[in-house]
Amino acid sequence: MARNEALEQDYIIQRVLEAYPCRVLWSEGRPCLEYSSQEELDSISRFVETQFQTELLEVFFAAVARLPEE
Repeated sequence: MARNEALEQDYIIQRVLEAYPCRVLWSEGRPCLEYSSQEELDSISRFVETQFQTELLEVFFAAVARLPEE
């Protein structure tokens, strides 16, 4: 990944974290989005597409549903 792409990815991740109550988990140095509902995931996907003209999985390595707390 080129330096500008990494900076842009970091910027997009920061904007997502500011706009949504989600978390970013890291797997082998790659960001994974943890979301709490399908609606939230859909909203985050639309946000990334409209604000940054890129797909969610171009920014995040994976998107995983948050496990319910016991």
